[in-house]
Parts: sequence; structure tokens; C-alpha cells
Amino acid sequence: METTHRTEQRRAADQRRRELLEAADRVVLRDGPQASMNAIAAEAGITKPILYRHFGDKGGLYRALAKRHTDALLAALRAALDAPADRRRRVEATLDTYLAAIEARPQVYRFLMHPAEDGGHTPEQGFDVGRHSAPVLRRMGEELAQVIAERVDLGPGSEVMARVWGHGIVGMMHAAGDWWLGERPCSRAELVRGLADLLWGRLEQVDDRAGGPGF
Repeated sequence: METTHRTEQRRAADQRRRELLEAADRVVLRDGPQASMNAIAAEAGITKPILYRHFGDKGGLYRALAKRHTDALLAALRAALDAPADRRRRVEATLDTYLAAIEARPQVYRFLMHPAEDGGHTPEQGFDVGRHSAPVLRRMGEELAQVIAERVDLGPGSEVMARVWGHGIVGMMHAAGDWWLGERPCSRAELVRGLADLLWGRLEQVDDRAGGPGF
């Protein structure tokens, strides 16, 4: 009976945590980088100390939100890579999936990747978005590196080279997407084609890994 009670308590705590993250998402969608712990607590109908009890501080809340959104983005990127199409179209679809995600929820993207710098506001004390956002990009780079290592034959030193490619491609997508989202100098389709052209020379030549799912 004690085990059942503990299981129910964990389930209740997990459900409450999901509800708080959904409330945080609503505030982030509204306020972007200006989202505060006070506003999130108010949206959830609780006091800030209770919010701290679940996440510790804004850094803990940020990490939970970052994992939530990064998990969803990585799943979408893998689906694009697994689509039944030729390699060039899958490369373009993967780039477009990333750009479509940041375009659809720009306030979430800015919360995850930029400090609260607009309108003269400053980040809450003890919270450095740049320090926290770096692990998001690092995780995406490692995930993409694993996909590349599984799918293509990069020859001697392929594991290291797959990481070079993974982090390089993520860095390119992030930098180009950040610039594009801020300035909108071209359409999303034009940006996708330009980035795919940049990647295509080497990707066109590399062979699929024997026994792998193909790329």
C-alpha cells in the first residue's frame, strides 16, 4: 500500500509539473524574453515560492522548458530525415522544419536563446540566458551527430567527423535562422535553398553507411 501511495504521489507531482510548464509556456508565448517568475506564478494561480519549490529558480524552469521544446524539435527533425524522399529533399525538409519551428513560436525561441534585452529590461538576477542556452545547442549538435554517424560513411575517424558535421550544421542553422528571424531579408523557402546549397556539395558525394537507415 505504501508503494501505491508513493506512485500516486509521483504521478500527482508529475501532473502538477506539466501544468506549471504549460502555464509557463502561455506566459512565454505572450511575453517572450520578458517572462518572469512572478507572471508565471500568477498564470498558474500559485505563489512564487511554490513555483520555486518545483523548479528551484528561473534557471531550473528554463531548463525544463528547454528540454520540453528541444525534445519536440528533435522529434520533428528526425521525422523529416526519415521521410520517404530523395536525399536533397530530406536535407531541405530538415532545414525547413527547424526554421518553421522558430518562425511559428518566435517568442519561445527568443526566450530560449536571448536575454530579456528589449524595452530596457534586464534579466532577472542570477539568470544568464546565454549560459543556459548553450547546452540546448550542444544537445542538438550531439543528436544530429548521432544521426549522421548512423546513416553515412565518413571513412576513417567517422565518429569525430560526424560530430564535426553535427555541431557545424546546428551552428549554421542557429546563426542563419537567428539572423533571418530578426531581419526577414528573404522568404523561408529561399533561405532553405541557400543553406541546402551550402551543405550539398559534400552531402551529395558521401555514401550511406552499410546496414544503416540511409540518408
